[in-house]
Amino acid sequence: MSKILQPDYFSAPATVLAPALLGKLLCRRREDGSIVRVRITETECYFGEQDTACHASKGRTLRTDTLYLSGGVAYVYLCYGIHELFNVVTGPADHPEAVLIRGVEGAPGPGRATKLLGITRAYNRLPLTPETGLWIEDDGAVPEYEASERVGIGYATPEDQARLWRYIIK
Repeated sequence: MSKILQPDYFSAPATVLAPALLGKLLCRRREDGSIVRVRITETECYFGEQDTACHASKGRTLRTDTLYLSGGVAYVYLCYGIHELFNVVTGPADHPEAVLIRGVEGAPGPGRATKLLGITRAYNRLPLTPETGLWIEDDGAVPEYEASERVGIGYATPEDQARLWRYIIK
C-alpha cells in the first residue's frame, strides 16, 4: 500500500531528497479520472543561488520565483523551446532548490517523462497533492543507486559541473 508524500516531506534539502525520491511513484490523474503511477528512476539536485547550474544562480526572477517557494510544489519550465521539464521544489521558502525528475520507468529522460505523464507548465507552482492531479507516493521501495555528475550544464563552473548530484537506479 502506497502513502502519499505530505508537504513536510519536501522540507528536506534537495541534496537529501534527490536520492530519496528514487523508487518513489510519480502520480498523475488524467482528464478521464484514471491515475497513472510510474517509478522515479533518475533525479538531479539543484541547490541554491551559489550553485551555478541552478536556474536561481542569477537571483530571483519571474521564471525562478517558483524555486523560492516552500518545498512540495512543482517547478515546470520549458527547455530549449521544446521540452517541459518537471522539478520538485524542496527545502524552506526563500532558499531556491529543486530536484529535477530526469527519468521514470518507461521514459528515460526528463522530456520523455513529462510527455508520458502529460505534465505541462500549467502545473508550475501547484502543490504536489491529489487535489491538483500531480503527487508522489511511497510504496516502500528502496532501490540501489549510483551518483554521477549532472549533465547538460556546460554553463556552470567546473566545480558545480563536477558535483555528484545526479542519481540513477542501478
